Amino acid sequence: MTLDHVKPGQSGIISVVGGEGALRRRLLDMGLTPKTKVMVRKVAPMGDPIELFLRGYVLTLRAEDAAKIQIQGVTK
Repeated sequence: MTLDHVKPGQSGIISVVGGEGALRRRLLDMGLTPKTKVMVRKVAPMGDPIELFLRGYVLTLRAEDAAKIQIQGVTK
């Protein structure tokens, strides 16, 4: 499952960070690394952007970028 399909209030563990070049590097630099627990806090009314909570801080990410992140073990 990709991060853009996770519902608000659900959490899971990042398994794969996709993308290429500068985009992948930027995602990793923001803390979106494999084996990191992430929770979706909110989704904007039109579905973009997505507000995440990970590593003790809140991060807002475009749905297009969230679609490149594989997540496993999704729980409510």
